[in-house]
Amino acid sequence: MFAVAVTYLLRDGADGPEVLLGNKLTGIGTGRLVGPGGKLEPGESAEQAAIRETLEEVGVVVSSVVRIAELAYTFPRRPSWSQSSTAFLSRDWRGDPRSSDELEPQWFSVSRIPFDRMWDDARLWLPGALTGRFIRADCSYAADNATVDTFRLLD
Repeated sequence: MFAVAVTYLLRDGADGPEVLLGNKLTGIGTGRLVGPGGKLEPGESAEQAAIRETLEEVGVVVSSVVRIAELAYTFPRRPSWSQSSTAFLSRDWRGDPRSSDELEPQWFSVSRIPFDRMWDDARLWLPGALTGRFIRADCSYAADNATVDTFRLLD
């Protein structure tokens, strides 16, 4: 199991808060909408990785983040995909998101996130986390590696 960190950037839009998601262009989850993020490097904290990955993937400089979720993902049919993920939220950033080899970023209204284009588990925890509720959960994916088999909130 490897460790990843993900950042969800928020801004105020005309119809309320908006979140930055990106179409994943390579690796696990290609074709899905995800927050900027990736694997932790040796000696790097989840917070440091979240800030670094956001800069690398969408060209945005993040000044500070707030931890919003700790999630453990198990893929019984693809163990190499199993991972622990720490998710962060930031309103403290600067720059204009741009595409990279990893992501094509796009803003979405928080009230109209296209969960059908994301990993299946996002619908179960992301809405609450974006409102400030801290989420800790274990998630196991079904044999198709696309749908949630079990999702258990901890604490």
